[in-house]
Amino acid sequence: MRRALPLLIVCLFLAPATAAEIESMDIEYKDGETTLSGYLARPKGVTESRPAVLLVHAWYGHSANVRKKADELAAKGYIAFALDMYGKGVLAKDNGEASKLATPFYQDRSLMRRRAKLGLEVLRKQEGVERTRIAAIGFCFGGTTVLELARDGADIAGVVSFHGGLAAGEPAKPDTIKAKVFMATGADDPLVKPEEVVAFWKEMQDAKADYQLLVLSDAAHAFTDPGAGPFKRGVMAAYSPLAHERSWKAMDRFFGEIFKQ
Repeated sequence: MRRALPLLIVCLFLAPATAAEIESMDIEYKDGETTLSGYLARPKGVTESRPAVLLVHAWYGHSANVRKKADELAAKGYIAFALDMYGKGVLAKDNGEASKLATPFYQDRSLMRRRAKLGLEVLRKQEGVERTRIAAIGFCFGGTTVLELARDGADIAGVVSFHGGLAAGEPAKPDTIKAKVFMATGADDPLVKPEEVVAFWKEMQDAKADYQLLVLSDAAHAFTDPGAGPFKRGVMAAYSPLAHERSWKAMDRFFGEIFKQ
């Protein structure tokens, strides 16, 4: 019996964690006359408060992909809300339409920040959300958006930008960024050139931010999107399974840091 106990303990530690069963719903909210429709996913039947994650979609709009990622986060135990930047049912069919939808936000960062903060407020109001443990993550256009949230001084624990544009409408001022910042970008992303990464690094340094930069080899733009097509050197956007896995695991470690009690 004395020999069996250590073996039992080892087996318990090696047992895989099971994903939580989730529940989800659409939530409508307003920005002036514009009706927005986000997606809430959460562990089913959980009553205690827990960390929460705001998700911001890529430039095509509030897609099935961002909802799937919200479901993945809910299965990990988070309350996840995928906001809507464009308006209920507004989804681009191609890059031309996506550019037209996203451009006004790039040109008016106050609009970008306002829509992001509205989504954040919807998440804050959800039952069980621990207000001191909220993060925001975004993809491409959404990655730019969560960085603008941080630059705006949002009172959240952290932001994660996946292959987002790094250029600031207005660089962050010293001591204004409250959130910890994690940025993951592809080494082969033609839309985020090395000089932009360097400028972002300098901005974070000057702002005295707590930040991390992850540059992933063999990864172009949209490397977390399975619908982006296979990677090869020279393409603008492509899915990179390894870069996706590495960056998602890095996000898990980041969450472990910012959400610790």
